[in-house]
Amino acid sequence: MSAADITPDETRRPFAWRRVRLGDLVLQGIAGAAAAAAVVLVGLITWKLIEGAWPSVTKFGLHFLIRTAWNPVIGKEVFGAASFLFGTAITSLIALALAAPLAIGVALFLTELAPRVLRAPVTALVETLAAIPSVVIGLWGIYVLGPILRDDVEPGLHSALGFIPLFGPPSSSGSSIFTAIVVLTIMILPIVASITRELFLGVPREQKEGALALGTTRWEMVRGVMFPYARGGIAAALILGLGRAVGEAIAVTQVIGGGVFIHWNLFDTGDTLASKIAASYQGAATNLEVASLVYLALILLVFSLLANLSAQWVVRRVGRRQGIGLRRGGAG
Repeated sequence: MSAADITPDETRRPFAWRRVRLGDLVLQGIAGAAAAAAVVLVGLITWKLIEGAWPSVTKFGLHFLIRTAWNPVIGKEVFGAASFLFGTAITSLIALALAAPLAIGVALFLTELAPRVLRAPVTALVETLAAIPSVVIGLWGIYVLGPILRDDVEPGLHSALGFIPLFGPPSSSGSSIFTAIVVLTIMILPIVASITRELFLGVPREQKEGALALGTTRWEMVRGVMFPYARGGIAAALILGLGRAVGEAIAVTQVIGGGVFIHWNLFDTGDTLASKIAASYQGAATNLEVASLVYLALILLVFSLLANLSAQWVVRRVGRRQGIGLRRGGAG
């Protein structure tokens, strides 16, 4: 039997068509134990969060998700996640909307447009940006970005677009939802750009050269060849970027200002699920407040799992459409 006669499913079998050896058994055992440990770890984290949040779950139920109040006063405790869910949604989605075209543009520049002498250093700088600790970016947001947005950007946006509720009166301190959005955009941009760059590099060279040989412009080649080939991976990268934005705590806590309310003015203060946990957990006064904060963490965990599963589903579906994935043993 030749290699061409072996089907993809057969290549996935650990000991198909060959004699079982001790090394194979050891490898199978170690790899299986590592995979099982990952599943067990996720299960333990989930169980611990459910256990910690259970007092709040039993007291507030699913109504916790739509209640805005957060009152930790002993004897009058009332807690709800609505304002933090709103803050998480508006900061993450707008940051993703800003980062997506920038990241795709960076990836296109590095793969198709940048001079060869610039590709390596610019790529290294983009990847270095992803490695900067979030607390450092948060401090930069406080001392550099916040004052610039407060003094120049926010007044300009309010003057030009003040009739839109999103661009209300500018912040007086530099801490605002808008500052948090810009910080999140900076944090997720290198992640999405790096993944997208690798996807563009994976586009078969003959397809690109064939399109150019037929007389298409470079933009038409990018739009007709590169984007369709990489669209599944780009969608997955954006979903993973969204998961990073939703779960970011320290940098957002440093620049968002805090507040338990729902409003549309991006230049006012607010809070997200992650920032509320980071800011309040150590100072929680009652067991019910601790349980409510853990309830917020449980919501974050569920969203993160859904985001990762969605990314994998997108990659698998597009891979099957393009005839890759399962055959290559990669994303499929």
